[in-house]
Amino acid sequence: MQEDKVKSFILETIETIAFVIVAVVLIRFFIGEIRWIPSGSMHPTLMEGDRIFVERVSRFYKTPERGDIMIFYPPFVELDNSFGGVFRRLTGFFCKDIAYIKRVVGMPGDKLEVKSNSDGSHTVYINDKPLDEPYIQSPYDYIKCSEKMYCGPFVIPEGHYFMMGDNRGNSQDSRFWGFLPEDRFIGKAVFLFWPPLRMKNL
Repeated sequence: MQEDKVKSFILETIETIAFVIVAVVLIRFFIGEIRWIPSGSMHPTLMEGDRIFVERVSRFYKTPERGDIMIFYPPFVELDNSFGGVFRRLTGFFCKDIAYIKRVVGMPGDKLEVKSNSDGSHTVYINDKPLDEPYIQSPYDYIKCSEKMYCGPFVIPEGHYFMMGDNRGNSQDSRFWGFLPEDRFIGKAVFLFWPPLRMKNL
């Protein structure tokens, strides 16, 4: 009798754990997940320690738009595609794959160029027109372009995007590693929920 109770308890525990894992995978893959901001590359929009909700629903029926804040795996990061690696990405348990958060600035087919102005400020040009970017920290706080950087002018290939942080003086973004393939996107940041005083839609 006691042995049957122990077996029943073990079976229920295994079933509960399996259910939780499946539920977590389904929610993270089809609905969304919570992320925290580790660096200052998105100042002033997002600050270190902010908690955000990242939705993963829209990727099934639309592509990212200019201005969207996206979570993604940068192209230079080699993802672990073993069973364990995929499992860790799907569940979030012990996942060590590096993810970035940046804003979509350049779209597939865009001609893009980052220009220095005579007053020391910088402007992003899309198809030879200045891009209005009220969200950036400062047009003067920029990392100066060099020959090794992707500052244009160039045309962004189909299926690729140009990503930049809002804090242009402190962001390792597409200016350094180039175009982002569409299949590297994880989801779109849609809501900042912590700290409560800074709660807002993104």
